[in-house]
Amino acid sequence: RCAAAPVKLIIQIPCLNEREHLPATFADLPRALTGIDAIEVLVVDDGSTDGTAALAEELGVHHIVRFPRRRGLAAAYQAGVDACLQLGADLVVNTDADHQYRGEDIARLCAPILAGRADLVVGDRRTDQIPHFSPLKRLLQRWGSRVVRRASGTAVRDSTSGFRAMNRRAATTLFVHNRFTYTLESIIQAGNAGLAVEDVEVTTNPETRKSRLFRTMSSYVRRNGAVIVRSYSMYWPVQTFGVIALALLVLGLALGARFTYFYATRWPEPSGHTESLLVGVGAVVLAFLVGLMALLGDLVAANRRLTEQVLAQVRGLNAAVAAQTGAAAIPGYRRTAAPTWGPEARA
Repeated sequence: RCAAAPVKLIIQIPCLNEREHLPATFADLPRALTGIDAIEVLVVDDGSTDGTAALAEELGVHHIVRFPRRRGLAAAYQAGVDACLQLGADLVVNTDADHQYRGEDIARLCAPILAGRADLVVGDRRTDQIPHFSPLKRLLQRWGSRVVRRASGTAVRDSTSGFRAMNRRAATTLFVHNRFTYTLESIIQAGNAGLAVEDVEVTTNPETRKSRLFRTMSSYVRRNGAVIVRSYSMYWPVQTFGVIALALLVLGLALGARFTYFYATRWPEPSGHTESLLVGVGAVVLAFLVGLMALLGDLVAANRRLTEQVLAQVRGLNAAVAAQTGAAAIPGYRRTAAPTWGPEARA
């Protein structure tokens, strides 16, 4: 009987000027977990100017990827996932550097994956119970998560949570196309890619700082709303543009019928209502144009799916080459001297 292959977990932490909060976040991470043979920590420094990367090495972080300038949370997250794959991770956990999430809940995130039930697990913060969330933000969280559940076909209750775990299949399959955040789009993509998605309840720590992802609630709604609409139209172009085309067609036919009714009932007198005829014809023409956009969008979506399959295979090949050669092709990467954590760390 063959022995089970060792399981390696890499915990990635995207950082932007987190020198003040990173020590508490790092200290709270688990040094050993049941069912996992090796644990390493990767910090992705998104162009910090406060020495975050240097502090991470002093703390004992195993891997560091540093951007020379800020590229945004989505880019930092994606670079971290790519690095984790090349470093041989079987599981990847993403957590925030501001110590919002508790390290003890990482075991809860990994459990469904280790049990073979899930490819992606999202931590449910139970946003209705977070004290520093305003009533408006709680309402928007519920609404946004409901929209994402509908678009993705999943049951994730906290779609904006950045506390999540994934196996190699999910890490290889998921790509971030926007520059704002990875949270919403990756869930929509996971659902449409056929990945098994679960969520588990987690507990958050008291707020340590305000969010740097957005400055105002209107900015948050605008940017997240754009991500949802864009993602939905990417994966469901026929449904998205088809509804618009159908609405325009119904409007055009209704206005055309209105003009025809008055024309027939008032003959031979002038019927008027030519505006209805003009607007109706315009609406019908627009309906056909939008319908063509739906067909073109469906073709583009098919090509995108093929491209994502190729990219997933390239990711897998890069990881295989890195495992064989021991050299990962990761821009801005360096390995520190920190020893890998594992079962012996329980002592």
